[in-house]
Amino acid sequence: WMDRSTLGYTHMGGEGANWVGEALFSNRNHVFQNLGDGTYNHSGYMAIRAAIASNTNITYKILFNDAVAMTGGQANDGGLTVPQVARQVAAEGAQRVVVVTDEPAKYPNDTAWPKGVTIHHRDDLITVQKELAEVPGVTVLIYDQTCAAEKRRRRKRHTFPDPDKRVIINELVCEGCGDCGVKSNCVSVQPLETEWGRKRTIDQSSCNKDFSCVKGFCPSFVTVHGAKLKKGTGVAADHELAQLPDPKLPAIDQTYNIIVTGVGGTGIVTVGGILGMAAHLEGRGVGVLDMAGLAQKGGAVFSHIRFSERPEDIHAIRVAAGRADLVLGGDIVVAGTKKVLATVKHGATQMVVNTDEFLPGEFTRDADFSLPSERLKRTITADAGQDKAHFVDASRIANALFGQSIGANMFLVGYAYQLGAIPLSAVAIEKAIELNGEAVAMNRAAFHWGRRAVIDHAAVEALAKPAPSSASDAEHLSESFEETVARREKYLTAYQNAAYAKRYRSWVDKVKAAETARAAGKSGLADAVARYLFKLMAYKDEYEVARLYTDGAFEKQVKSEFDGDSLRFEFHLAPPILARLDSATGLPRKMSFGPWILSAFRVLAKLKFLRGTGFDPFGRSQERQTERKLIGDYETMLDEVLARLTPENHALAIGLAVIPEKIRGFGYVKQKHLTAAKADEAALFEQFRAGAPGLLKAAE
Repeated sequence: WMDRSTLGYTHMGGEGANWVGEALFSNRNHVFQNLGDGTYNHSGYMAIRAAIASNTNITYKILFNDAVAMTGGQANDGGLTVPQVARQVAAEGAQRVVVVTDEPAKYPNDTAWPKGVTIHHRDDLITVQKELAEVPGVTVLIYDQTCAAEKRRRRKRHTFPDPDKRVIINELVCEGCGDCGVKSNCVSVQPLETEWGRKRTIDQSSCNKDFSCVKGFCPSFVTVHGAKLKKGTGVAADHELAQLPDPKLPAIDQTYNIIVTGVGGTGIVTVGGILGMAAHLEGRGVGVLDMAGLAQKGGAVFSHIRFSERPEDIHAIRVAAGRADLVLGGDIVVAGTKKVLATVKHGATQMVVNTDEFLPGEFTRDADFSLPSERLKRTITADAGQDKAHFVDASRIANALFGQSIGANMFLVGYAYQLGAIPLSAVAIEKAIELNGEAVAMNRAAFHWGRRAVIDHAAVEALAKPAPSSASDAEHLSESFEETVARREKYLTAYQNAAYAKRYRSWVDKVKAAETARAAGKSGLADAVARYLFKLMAYKDEYEVARLYTDGAFEKQVKSEFDGDSLRFEFHLAPPILARLDSATGLPRKMSFGPWILSAFRVLAKLKFLRGTGFDPFGRSQERQTERKLIGDYETMLDEVLARLTPENHALAIGLAVIPEKIRGFGYVKQKHLTAAKADEAALFEQFRAGAPGLLKAAE
């Protein structure tokens, strides 16, 4: 399910038992088998015993995550510990037992380990696995790390240490390559659409502080020690909660059925709890069924809520097909699934859906992944009916009104209430918010402003619209071709000098003139060249990374996200001369540098005049030579394209012009993308030179 190239199925508790039978008929000598600590505790131990008894070559990777995550994060029965597991499997006859953890020093010296156990940091996981694969018989790797989602849950309850540090991505340094998502597999690494292309940002509200994203091969990651997430007040704090007209509440015909949907970790279950308590306060019958399952964070969550005048009128909690009276969609992807839409009755079910895009786990493996939001809107509208489907960007509005997007769900509740889609009084809902005790003032305000959005949506949108001065230079998107070019010309002047920027401008003007003359009525080529010649010319070498950390923009970004009296930066870099190669992967390993590196950056930024000269100490590296060559190759390509440009091959010309979009990242990551991009470029050039009518028509 996560592109891990894992094949094979077995029942829970039988993990690895299938290989006991298959191994005799396979050319493969060894396999790894994952096993959770909860499953190990209740039945998986028997499968390990069977593998040992049959002398099968297998390594069990027991994930000791300190919680039965699938059913809500409970502790293992019996207080199972890592040393106990190690002693059990060693006593059964495991040939080797190792422990891998993110905190190797946490075990006391007198821990009762079985003989021969070794302890390793999780950074050595690949090396350890390679060693175990060569050991005949059954070996066991115990991976000891508390579930990241469970850590976050316990921190909210103040039962787990909360490190006073946060990770931030310098959006200008980021290349949008997605290697951080590959390394961390974390859905809190989200896209950030900027003037300079798609970058990455950390969704701080859902971050589990695992920090594995910093291993992405990119110099844009900085750990900020002493950082506290800024608690913005938002513009709503300056406005009174005015009296609002009460809507006509729906009647309860035996039962009234609501489904609240969204992704784990955003408060979906809390909404069900608040509405359930409000119904209880009014003396109504209520049943709430939370279906979280495997989705503690980032996956689909459903709350089924049923109201009745008498408790005995509720015979089942789950809302049946075609029986939903209201769907509150905290996430448009989940709201648009077949499972949810099956409960919708056309023309009768009200659907209130948050249009904010929170990309799923697939984004960690596909840097270009985007949500089919418009298609989802059409599907939802077709199922519910034009008058019953309501789409609102609740997360953006909540962030502007209250300074945090977590208020989006209560905003949706208020919106649905004012539509007359919730059969409870506002007094009861607000009392339930108070009893919940979490961010009471903000949740009450969110409920109120959701109601106001129904009454005067334009006014609420106008209030939530950011002031032009509040947007960063990267966040402001150019609105015209001239603005696009002018901003990049200014950037390249700061990057190198005016002559360098003039070289860029002359090429853009040349392409614009040729496109007008040789492909009349067509557009897009000049814009593509304006964006992607700039991308190649503004390659991020050591001088540029240093400039982007010291020109003031990064400091402004940090201050906009974090509070703290004494913030201390830790930079995660892989300097080409200093970085050591990983013995397991053969790739450079990142190193950590303290705040002193900023002084070095300031000096380095002033030496940008050395770039590309004979005195450039970095210019002789293969990567820098390749980057300079890419600019020349692109200009040579443009000469040929402009000489052959016609209305018929215009679309292919644009395709060639945008090839640099695929060249992303740093070091070996960039080289991998470059190889793929050059293959695509060669194929397009072949079509362009051949001028095959069928291919040209398909491209257009």
